[in-house]
Amino acid sequence: MHDLLYRFTFENFAVRGEIVALRASWRAITEHRAYAAAERDYLGQAMAAASLLSGTIKFAGSLILQLQGQGPLRTLVAQATHRRTIRGMAHAEGKVPADDFAAALGEGRMVLTAEAPNGESYQGIVALEASSLAAVIERYFEQSEQLPTRVWLAADSQVAAGLFLQRLPGQGVNDEDWQRVCLLAETLSDEELLEVPPKVLLQRLFHEEDLRLYAGEPVAFRCNCSRDRVASTLRGLGQAEVEQIISERGSVEVDCEFCKAHYRFDAVDAVALFSDAPASDSPGAHH
Repeated sequence: MHDLLYRFTFENFAVRGEIVALRASWRAITEHRAYAAAERDYLGQAMAAASLLSGTIKFAGSLILQLQGQGPLRTLVAQATHRRTIRGMAHAEGKVPADDFAAALGEGRMVLTAEAPNGESYQGIVALEASSLAAVIERYFEQSEQLPTRVWLAADSQVAAGLFLQRLPGQGVNDEDWQRVCLLAETLSDEELLEVPPKVLLQRLFHEEDLRLYAGEPVAFRCNCSRDRVASTLRGLGQAEVEQIISERGSVEVDCEFCKAHYRFDAVDAVALFSDAPASDSPGAHH
């Protein structure tokens, strides 16, 4: 069974939507790091949100959703690509309150970045002035895109799930249509979002509407870290600094924040780093 992202549209008016339930991919993320329950659930909501928002990417690339706050939950990062691969991490300092988004993150901002392989990027920023991540995303679309948008997110230890609705520009939808589908979605509980299969859930919510459901797109956890990427970062530090670290510690060791892959560079590797030849995989490198 694959984790699937479903897109759908309403045939009679211009509203589109997406729904996702991450199970295997979400558990793969949490297996790499031990999170407290509240920290984990906020990250799960971010992962579901990034998966949903990746459908807005108009080019090959990735979408990065990053939340930075002054509360105990300092950082949430969720990345999704056009290939429907995801990864994410959270960092907390102190106990994170459950079910209190404002207290968990405090003052801060959400940064949404779309990146293309050719280096082209677009970035939007919105303050964390809302009671939930879903509400922050809705405010982002209201301010940046002027598109009425509603989002529902939920997560626990087994599932991270979300529902996304957006009113498209033009004359194809009136206020009554938009309000009706939003009211129907408002009946959705966190338990339903987490437990009911997406296709069944859409049927329950919108059974009186003419809905077009597109084929599900598989979502999977993938980390794009590699020894070459770490080597490039070390080159950016400069030869003198890398050699100093190796002199003091015997090697440079780097752990990926997303998947906990471990990379080790010793004195021999350092020579290769700063020669014309690319760094070779040594027996001391682990991934």
